Amino acid sequence: MPRLEPAMARIRVKDLRLRTYIGIKEEEILNKQDVLINLTILYPASDAVRGNDIDQALNYRTITKAIIQHVEENRFALLERLTQEVLDLVMQQPQVGYAEVEVDKPHALRFAESVSITLAAHRD
Repeated sequence: MPRLEPAMARIRVKDLRLRTYIGIKEEEILNKQDVLINLTILYPASDAVRGNDIDQALNYRTITKAIIQHVEENRFALLERLTQEVLDLVMQQPQVGYAEVEVDKPHALRFAESVSITLAAHRD
C-alpha cells in the first residue's frame, strides 16, 4: 500500500457484511452466503479539508451503496472475480488515486475462520 502523503486522505470501510451467491459447489450456487468487504481508498483531500465542504470530499457513502447493490444483485464463481468487480467500482471515482479491496468468505475452509482475496489498483 502506498505511503500516506501530505494532503492525501485514507478512507477505510471495515467489515461491510453482505450476502451474495459466491462459489462453485451446488449449495453455494443455490444459497446466498456472507462475505466481508474491507476497502482502503486514498484520495487528495486538501480541498475538502480547506473548504470543509462535502462536495469537495470523496463520498464513501455513494461508493458503499454501489458496492452493496452490485454484490447483492449478482453471482460470482470466484472470490477473485468479486474482488475485482468491487475494485473496479471504487476506481470509477476519478478522485481515487489508490484503492485496495479485500473480500473475506467466512468458513470457506473447514478449520479456518475465513479465506480472503486482496486486490489493489492505482492511477498513474
